[in-house]
Amino acid sequence: MYKHMKKILGITVLAAFIGGAAAIGGYKLFERNQTGSTITEKQDLYFANNPLKVSSAGSTDFTQAAAVVAPGVVHIKTTYAAQGGGSRSSSPFDMMEDFFGGGGRQMQRQPRAASGSGVIISQDGYIVTNNHVVENAEKVEVVLTDRRKVEAKVIGRDPNTDLALIKVNATGLPVVKMGNSDNVQVGEWVLAVGFPLDLNTTVTAGIVSAKNRSIGIIGREQQGNEITEEEYREYQRTGKRPDRPANTSIESFIQTDAAINPGNSGGALVNANGELVGINSAIASQSGYNQGYGFAIPVNLARKIVDDFMKYGSVKRGYIGVNFVPLSGEDKPEGIKTNEISGLYVNDVVAGGGAAAAGIKSGDVIKKVDGVVINDSPDLQERVGRLNPGDKVKLTVLRDGALKDYSVTLKGEASVGLTAKNSTSKGAEVSKLGATFAPATQAQKSKYGINSGVVVTSVTTGKAFDNIGVEKGLIITKVNGQPVNSVADVQKALPLGRNNMVSISGVGEQGSYNYSFPAQ
Repeated sequence: MYKHMKKILGITVLAAFIGGAAAIGGYKLFERNQTGSTITEKQDLYFANNPLKVSSAGSTDFTQAAAVVAPGVVHIKTTYAAQGGGSRSSSPFDMMEDFFGGGGRQMQRQPRAASGSGVIISQDGYIVTNNHVVENAEKVEVVLTDRRKVEAKVIGRDPNTDLALIKVNATGLPVVKMGNSDNVQVGEWVLAVGFPLDLNTTVTAGIVSAKNRSIGIIGREQQGNEITEEEYREYQRTGKRPDRPANTSIESFIQTDAAINPGNSGGALVNANGELVGINSAIASQSGYNQGYGFAIPVNLARKIVDDFMKYGSVKRGYIGVNFVPLSGEDKPEGIKTNEISGLYVNDVVAGGGAAAAGIKSGDVIKKVDGVVINDSPDLQERVGRLNPGDKVKLTVLRDGALKDYSVTLKGEASVGLTAKNSTSKGAEVSKLGATFAPATQAQKSKYGINSGVVVTSVTTGKAFDNIGVEKGLIITKVNGQPVNSVADVQKALPLGRNNMVSISGVGEQGSYNYSFPAQ
């Protein structure tokens, strides 16, 4: 009997020891992973211990949702380097900058300041906001809900989506839970939370008015790159593709009538459950203030951009490798041979791209992406924009009256010529300006009534163009009084300045501008 009891006691002690070891091991495993490597893991860990206690239940009482979200939305204040002399045109992001609250665009000799909003997405200090909120800022300061002011570091910026990730050196911060923007429905109640007009935290309510909206704001600096009718006829005759930079902007906004104003930019659009569904980005307004049309970047796209910044320091974007035209019931452009009134008509397939490898051809009509019906370009661009090179996407294509599925493996920037184009657009002299250029198209020249011009395709922080405020998308017509139509023209004109000065003339959306600055 004693031996039997001793055996039972021994088994009990052993079981307790194993259980304790398992518990310790499980705790250590949790401890090792508690920081998380992606924003999704960080959020899952945070909300496993801090569950949201919000009930929408069809009610229009948003007090609970506002209470859990407001502490995680911060005020962002930026300072820009002092600038002097000359006048300048407005940026292609005029509407966004008005929304951002930056005020006038005249160059000043004193440091400029502006303010916007941001959303805390991890308790260790990661904050998502708009690219145009922090772009070219010399200093980024975050005002937390408890009134603390903390300087922020910019982790990454993506002009193609107007998203940016910044980080403050703080812990234990309140976090806004990321929801699923795919589940957002037109007519659903939403709240906009931010710092409009430099006011303290402000919450407004409205509904989702539309989804997958493209308003042309992000890609405005790429306008004029579209193929003209004459070029398209030449392409049909010779098969040679016109040389055009790829339009890499992604617009698929959630439209809302929740009241948003200058300063809301980068703030939160949340559902009645207190979940983040969008990052407020722009307003459509004649006055610059709320007129019932606000636009937010879907959080599912923002999640991918943020994770890329955290993993790689830059955005890894995959491309299908097609050029297409959205179909509608209106008159179709010349050369489009289909009676379909919905879907995306493939008018060109990039050689060596993912679509070409999968068997997609010119003349196909893309009807679905991963089983979801698409009718316009934002439907496709936003879904593909969440993916990486090497990921696969299923396209349902209409060809010869029959639907067929194609599995397309996305390829990187080089597959659509972006890497090569960027690497060859820089020269020794051009690097002195801190900018790259592409020849202005005939459509751009006609639009502005000019005979010469090169488009600024990128600006390097801290270099000459950045210092004087020349921005991507503006058209340079003359350098030191010499008309320029190519990078070579810019290089030749640079040494012709007088008194060791460089003079630049050009045009933009708001008219003409002139700059003079010391040659470097």
